[in-house]
Amino acid sequence: MAQRSEFRTDRVVVDDLTLLLEGLPPRIRESLNRHAQTPDLIEVVLDLGRDPEARFLSREAILSDRPVTEEDLDYVIQSIGAFGDDNRAGIERTLHRISAIRNRSGRIVGLTVRVGRAVFGTIAIIRDIVETGHSILLLGRPGIGKTTMLRETGRVLADDLKKRVVIVDTSNEIAGDGDIPHPAIGRARRMQVPTPRMQHQIMIEAVENHMPEVIVIDEIGTELEAEAARTIAERGVQLVATAHGNTLDNLIMNPTLSDLVGGIQTVTLSDEEARRRGSQKSVLERKAPPTFDVVVEIQDRERVAVHENLADVIDALLRGEHVTPQTRSRDERGNIRLGQGLPMRFALLPTVERGARGPAGRGGRRPFDFWQVEDEMSSELPTEPAPEGSESALSQETSAPTRARPVRIFPYGVNRSRIEQAIRQQRAPAMVVPDERQADVVMTVKNYYRRKPQPLRDAEAANIPVYVLRSNTGSQIEEGVLKVAPVPSGLDTNEALQEAEDAIHQVLNHGHPAVELAPQNAYIRRLQHQIAERYNLTSRSQGRDPFRRLLISMPEEA
Repeated sequence: MAQRSEFRTDRVVVDDLTLLLEGLPPRIRESLNRHAQTPDLIEVVLDLGRDPEARFLSREAILSDRPVTEEDLDYVIQSIGAFGDDNRAGIERTLHRISAIRNRSGRIVGLTVRVGRAVFGTIAIIRDIVETGHSILLLGRPGIGKTTMLRETGRVLADDLKKRVVIVDTSNEIAGDGDIPHPAIGRARRMQVPTPRMQHQIMIEAVENHMPEVIVIDEIGTELEAEAARTIAERGVQLVATAHGNTLDNLIMNPTLSDLVGGIQTVTLSDEEARRRGSQKSVLERKAPPTFDVVVEIQDRERVAVHENLADVIDALLRGEHVTPQTRSRDERGNIRLGQGLPMRFALLPTVERGARGPAGRGGRRPFDFWQVEDEMSSELPTEPAPEGSESALSQETSAPTRARPVRIFPYGVNRSRIEQAIRQQRAPAMVVPDERQADVVMTVKNYYRRKPQPLRDAEAANIPVYVLRSNTGSQIEEGVLKVAPVPSGLDTNEALQEAEDAIHQVLNHGHPAVELAPQNAYIRRLQHQIAERYNLTSRSQGRDPFRRLLISMPEEA
């Protein structure tokens, strides 16, 4: 249920920016001081022979029309600590990070001077989970704030909960450069790592030598580190760590890190068991208990998605079921709001491709990519109009075809989980089906299309459009999904769904008899209906397009 928490959080930011500026050449420092947005500074880029550049949260700025010289680079290098094997250095007792770019001979020809900030109060959004003692894995894109949240978590566990916390600090990003850790980690102890290749060894050493109750680790990225994390968890130590990947889907697909969530294996079922489950004979199952109990996807600096009871979540995803994470967001006043996110679903092709028995085709239409197929498919996609005013009809103000149902996509040789992820992220009116005979569109890649396996020949014989991608990459798949199932333009689906959550909150918690939402097209109204049904509330559409809108109210008593 969407609700407001009883607590609020006010953030306090400590950035030691003066110490960073003192390490920059005078002309660059003076230019930065003239910028009113210095508190929003993210990093300074110094590349030999190019103009120095500052990057802020919302823009970039050239700091001087004089290119960076070797003397400028030497000035910065002399002001900081020594570079490690990972080409990173820092300023003692600060959280700033300086990363080097070297030429073939090893000489530094570029520097990225990144501002490090300790943000107190950042874990309020997940503090209740931290206090349970569960092992937590933080996911998110680079720069989203994983390390900041990790640092604050270590401090809260050590200072507020009085636990024995050891931080394994590989690149000194968590506790800063130098022998004395930054005050931002509180009473937590810090173990530095001589080289990134030794991180897994230091993780085990921390457990064996220092009797911690909590281990904090930044960027688990190798198989050895994943194994070390599992060893630590099996010894009853709480783990708090970060890993590469935006979502839980990414982690499951990563062969190196999938062991963090229990590992994935292909199991062949008997004919009877496959019929009982209603699945293929080859299915995916979890190999072992997950190393972590909870996964937190950091979507932006004020919003996260939480997957609790991770073992159950992974099992459900591997069965192809929809899983809805809990969303948490912080408003401008510091209040934490809880709600339910959009359903997610994971699916992965078995290792043996369907139709691999078929010989490579000869003749027929030549291979093409989606730029060439667009015009051909525009007339072949399903465009079944729904009755006037029905919920299944898209608003006529959008450019997308009116459909009675989502576009059904059968992927052949294309990663199914990425298609599912693209559909979720783009809010596209589409779904993945397991058989080409159920599909409106078959999506494949050039390598498969050129060989013309039997399923593709069958699809063309049945006049089902075959949509060919150049490659099996995330960007190509996202573009392909939007081509075959365009999202209504000019609409902010996230805001519309959040408005529905807010209305439900008013009806359930504030006694409003009914709340009217803003007008939306039929596709978004259908999603809003589903949210209302989840809370056992009544929702009905009223008005005429383009002003048709939902009214959410308590159910009428029988």
